[in-house]
Amino acid sequence: MNIFKGIFKARDKPKNLGGGTSFLWGGSSSGKVINEKTAMQMTAVYSCVRILSEAIAGLPLFVYKYGEDGSKDKYLDHPLWRVLHDEPNPEMTSFVFRETMMNHLLLTGNAYAQIIRNARGDVVALYPLMPNRMTVDRDSQGRLYYRYRKSSDDALEVRKNKPNDVILAPSEVLHILGLGFDGLVGYSPIAMAKNAVGLAIAAEEYGAKFFANGAAPSGVLEHPGTLKDPERIRESWQSTFGGSANSNKIAVLEEGLKYTPIAISPEQAQFLETRKFQINEIARIFRVPPHMLADLEKSSFSNIEQQSLEFVKYTLDPWVIRWEQAMNKSLLLESEKRDVFTKFNVDGLLRGDYQSRMTGYATARQNGWMSANDIRQLENLDRIPEELGGDLYLINGAMTKLQDAGAFANTTTTGTEEPSDGQNKSGTKPRKSPRQGT
Repeated sequence: MNIFKGIFKARDKPKNLGGGTSFLWGGSSSGKVINEKTAMQMTAVYSCVRILSEAIAGLPLFVYKYGEDGSKDKYLDHPLWRVLHDEPNPEMTSFVFRETMMNHLLLTGNAYAQIIRNARGDVVALYPLMPNRMTVDRDSQGRLYYRYRKSSDDALEVRKNKPNDVILAPSEVLHILGLGFDGLVGYSPIAMAKNAVGLAIAAEEYGAKFFANGAAPSGVLEHPGTLKDPERIRESWQSTFGGSANSNKIAVLEEGLKYTPIAISPEQAQFLETRKFQINEIARIFRVPPHMLADLEKSSFSNIEQQSLEFVKYTLDPWVIRWEQAMNKSLLLESEKRDVFTKFNVDGLLRGDYQSRMTGYATARQNGWMSANDIRQLENLDRIPEELGGDLYLINGAMTKLQDAGAFANTTTTGTEEPSDGQNKSGTKPRKSPRQGT
């Protein structure tokens, strides 16, 4: 008997705040319609999504197995190795698959992939699913299930009166989610910050229209009398002086016409400052350092490396953990979860500059906790043969124990040896008091 059945039946179904069909037509305070497609037309959003997607896609992804001595070894013979490391499906490489999934995750807060298994239960393929067609729900028994809406372009299925939805069990879906309220469906970052993205798009559109209108403020043409055809004069003025190619032309006004500008300049409206601030605002949404968006105003040679390391630690690492735990939960068999796991290798991103790496390697080598082959493996160099000493662990021979150094070298720790005449127990001659006579 499931004692939690009543509890789960009473729970609300998972919801993605701002997601689903309402998200596709979400309006912002700026008057701009914000969805994943319009948001990607903003350069800052595109850059953040591309940086994070390519970073996750480019990390080495391996399957490991614990050894009897507690060591972690690459598990090349596991069925998941080829799926995750090389080809998730016949149509995609591992890089393209992870880049696509991360793109979905950053824009909608959720990434879904259908899991294809063989008769033994091993994963043989992973296919990305469109997040805007997926709905997570509960059945009458409180169990989760995934409802995926097939494309409406499949006319053959509609004519045959076949259902247009596919029901998938949790074991058939790899679901990676971002920050969410119920831990089952993630929020859409774009929907959460649609006003900030909308303001950035509005500012960009304002700048484009400003230059399209001749890079000059709009105004009015005044005439002392009555015009018979004002539309003709407006079109003539626009065709002659409109557009950035016609800027700074000298206008010749006839019949008492007078041009009066009525709009303030972009500098007075702080147009450029607004656009710059919105770039930082969008970078804040995705937690991407501004210098990675080509904003070097607060970056220098002394701190840009530290900012890059913080990007790995505070931005990439949480995403990496979400990926790893979701894959371990959904792709591994219950019988092997104690011994097998998947893991990204971020060591390459955490390495400092060449001089710092060599200094660190020298310290590790001299103190005996890294061999030459350990270092060469981190630098992607060929191993030195064992007979040439590539696996030797060395230590500085000049170091010795305290009891063997200096005045302690000729003494014993048992206390049985008595000091000779004229010597104290430390093996040195006693010093005379300055008050004693010579």
